[in-house]
Amino acid sequence: MDKRSTVFSALTVDVEDYFHVAAFERNIAPADWDSMPARVETNTNQLLDLFDTHQAKATFFMLGWVAERFPQLVRDIHQRGHEIASHGYNHSKATSQSPQEFLQDVSRAKNLLEELTGNAVTGYRAPSFSIGKQNEWAFAALQQAGYQYSSSTYPVIHDLYGTPDWPQQPYMRQEGIWECPMPVLSMLGRQLPIAGGGYFRLLPYWLTRRLISRYVKQKDIPYMFYCHPWEIDPDQPRVPGAPLKSRFRHYVNLSKMEAKIGCLLQDFNWRSVNEVYQPYFKS
Repeated sequence: MDKRSTVFSALTVDVEDYFHVAAFERNIAPADWDSMPARVETNTNQLLDLFDTHQAKATFFMLGWVAERFPQLVRDIHQRGHEIASHGYNHSKATSQSPQEFLQDVSRAKNLLEELTGNAVTGYRAPSFSIGKQNEWAFAALQQAGYQYSSSTYPVIHDLYGTPDWPQQPYMRQEGIWECPMPVLSMLGRQLPIAGGGYFRLLPYWLTRRLISRYVKQKDIPYMFYCHPWEIDPDQPRVPGAPLKSRFRHYVNLSKMEAKIGCLLQDFNWRSVNEVYQPYFKS
């Protein structure tokens, strides 16, 4: 894509460490997180430098647990012109919490991030895209907590998440909050996940670029990409005892990820969710 294009896509980062991921939740208890070697600050700063090189702006969905331990990281992200949004506090899936527990989690994270930046936090993303038909009450909790938008659903079929029959475009929920789903491309009778994460690491870059370009040309709704700081860290500690599928999903092509993100930043134009989706939020 022509870098001079006026089409902007939304760049997002889910800021968590390698030991927070759902793939390892049976191997690493939250009580042990503070004893693990933290790498999130270094990796996030590496992403920030990469984004600066390509004049890209992003939305950083910050985990409250990380923000509390690395407050300067939150301030630095904000001061470098990026949007600070919430990833909840404890990286608990929305499906594993009661409505009251969820409300307390998302409120705690929002309040903490607003104290650190002095700015309103309007966006939220659920860990593992864990809002669906079984817990639609989460949208009411987000509205009650003061969020404006969520990016917590992925309209694909997946063994861990997915809302394949939900809208693929941004829409205002009846609870009074915008939901901005992750992008999919309909091909061969299927909805292909093209938003980033493990799929981006697994597929060759030329194919991903082609799929994103097709999406941008065919759709009249924004494209959104997501990644994690740990995905550019091939030297991170290995977690023993994790299932084979979990290890593959987490570790595949980590050594290639930073270079691939660099190509992505060069080939497309990137801004925060709040900026790219503003035409919807104002309507």
